[in-house]
Amino acid sequence: MMVTIEPGYTSDEMMTVAAARMLRDRQVCFVGIGLPSAASNLARLTHAPDIVLIYESGTIGTHPDILPLSIGDGVLAETSVAVVSVPEMFTYWLQGGRIDVGFLAAAQLDRFANINTTVIGDYLNPKVRLPGAGGAPEIATSANEILIIIRQSKRALVEKVDFITSIGFLDGVQTRADLGVTTAGPRAVVTDLGILAPDPVTHELTLVGLHPGVDVEHVKAETGWPLRVAPKLEITSPPTDTELSVLRDLNTRSAQAHKAVG
Repeated sequence: MMVTIEPGYTSDEMMTVAAARMLRDRQVCFVGIGLPSAASNLARLTHAPDIVLIYESGTIGTHPDILPLSIGDGVLAETSVAVVSVPEMFTYWLQGGRIDVGFLAAAQLDRFANINTTVIGDYLNPKVRLPGAGGAPEIATSANEILIIIRQSKRALVEKVDFITSIGFLDGVQTRADLGVTTAGPRAVVTDLGILAPDPVTHELTLVGLHPGVDVEHVKAETGWPLRVAPKLEITSPPTDTELSVLRDLNTRSAQAHKAVG
């Protein structure tokens, strides 16, 4: 549930801004639809004008005026520097090591940053069938590092995901390297309450930052495992007027455009 955590902005806006700030100018970013797309385009429109945004459909260097509804949204191709085939996107760009950061969302996320976007419940008799994997498993293993964005709740941040769609750090004992995966994996998880990062030794997600107005006990209460807390927590800087203005304009334009099409 989106709430107002400080006068003037919402928890979703704080989350999106915090995630956008983690992207750097001139990075090559493989973007997921939804929350990752909002954060990535906010970064492009503010502090990272030369970031190269890539979507799974093969669009390279896209700079949409509105947020796409899907990877096949025409606005991505219309505003891109180039469009390549999906096989070329995955073999040459992604598996070729040319993606600096993959930006993913999740329906479920566990303590070792494994992502589930497949099913809730038993795979053969699920309670909920989710959208599925898409290109996320390949992004999670082949992008040089991963950022994850997710709204925090006990239903979303669980001790063990019902199905591993995209690997994070597996069970913390078996490693990515055991599977022959040489990329770094998840660097941070940005939620609407704070920021989590993998412990450098155990790879278990640890609370390292809080958004303004949020306390540690609240974050623990919305986490499905006994959450470890860093000795020193960073407090996220509130959104600037520019960040809020750009994000709200982007969301308003997107809503109006999609309503007109619908």
